[in-house]
Amino acid sequence: MRHARRRIVRRVTRLTAVAGLLLGGAMVTQAAMASEPPPAAARPLASASGTGAGETGAALVARLGTARTAGDWIGADGRPVVAVTDEAAAREVRRAGAEAKVVQHSMNELKSATAALRSAPRVAGTAWAVDYRTNQVVVSADSTVSAGDWSRMSHAAARIGSFVRMERTKGTFTTRLNGAQPILSTGGRCSAGFNVTDGRSDFILTAGHCGPAGSIWFADDQAGRQLGRTVSSTFPGSDFSLVQYASGKAGDGADVVAIGGGNGVRITGLADAAVGQRVFRSGSTSGLHDGTVTALNATVNYPEGTVTGLIQTTVCAEPGDSGGPLFSDGIALGVTSGGNGDCTTGGTTFFQPVTRALSALNVKLIVSAQNAGAGAPGASPAPSASTAQGAMAPNAASPGSSAAVTGATGRTLLARLTDTRNVGPGLLVIAGSLIALVATRYIRAEQDRKAYQRHYSATWG
Repeated sequence: MRHARRRIVRRVTRLTAVAGLLLGGAMVTQAAMASEPPPAAARPLASASGTGAGETGAALVARLGTARTAGDWIGADGRPVVAVTDEAAAREVRRAGAEAKVVQHSMNELKSATAALRSAPRVAGTAWAVDYRTNQVVVSADSTVSAGDWSRMSHAAARIGSFVRMERTKGTFTTRLNGAQPILSTGGRCSAGFNVTDGRSDFILTAGHCGPAGSIWFADDQAGRQLGRTVSSTFPGSDFSLVQYASGKAGDGADVVAIGGGNGVRITGLADAAVGQRVFRSGSTSGLHDGTVTALNATVNYPEGTVTGLIQTTVCAEPGDSGGPLFSDGIALGVTSGGNGDCTTGGTTFFQPVTRALSALNVKLIVSAQNAGAGAPGASPAPSASTAQGAMAPNAASPGSSAAVTGATGRTLLARLTDTRNVGPGLLVIAGSLIALVATRYIRAEQDRKAYQRHYSATWG
């Protein structure tokens, strides 16, 4: 009976080991396929038109003017949609190949409403933006806004007009100090955004609230390797800063942003975001997450001050993600400013547009060599805002072409082996299965040898 049980245990062990070999092989194959960058044709960069032939929504808005339009966005089918105030403008939009939506209030009226809100007494924990799709100005108040402040803002909104909508939101609007490789200083932890250059030195573009000019940044929490120093910082008002590399140069992989697991996305250009666009954010705390652009030119009243002209999104973020990059299909769009919620419950996150930051700082984005234009090597001038709108549905958007991240720190051998995005876990399963097979074979041989010894010992006895 005991021998029968042993045989069953050995057979089960061998079957499990064989299954482990098959599973490990499948894991290695899947990881290898996932790490292969897709061909260029599978990652179309944004075209010059939302429809491939007609004008973009932004171009139509610019041509028709803000008195006859009220913003544009990308529809579910990838076509641009333009809000217009009269049928004549609607006909022009349709002739251009875009979809028209007739609304009551022009962009001039909506901007007048936001100007009235800015002139009112500042209330920390509030934010507002124009919702192009509903033709409204949406005012959000977080959990820190008192009942008295909420009542006063509601009365101010009512005086402006019925197209100003008030809503309460969960959590608190805060900067995300405390991506994208982590960068650390005595003030806290942030995430690196994009590498930029002035033609002589290279810099990290990150959030302005991460630290004032003169802040020293390190690449590890032991302060053993100085990364650089903040040479320019703007916050509040806007939210961007430049960290000059201590070595003067960004080094290899300057055109790549990290997304975790030693992986990255190659940056090929920059543009303004578009409402309805699917976007991706990377940060050193929460890694890679995606969402949708819901508004532009948003205003947020952080406890530290007011920031205007931001991109509003449904992407989540957490403390430490500040300054991390926002991008789509390899196109740089913004750096993380702040928001509410987290990556468990979700929330709203605001981003400083890259185009405005680079223009104010007089630097250029470092992009992959094949996309670099004239001027400094690897540098790219900002294309038009329409570049961000590809001729595809928002759900078809991807982060961009994959690339390895160089110079990543803090990754132990065990972490790399157990990362499911690498071949390490599959190799571990295969190794364990082989050990199990060898062990069962060895145990079987030992048992046979001992049985042989017992048999002949009894015979000679």
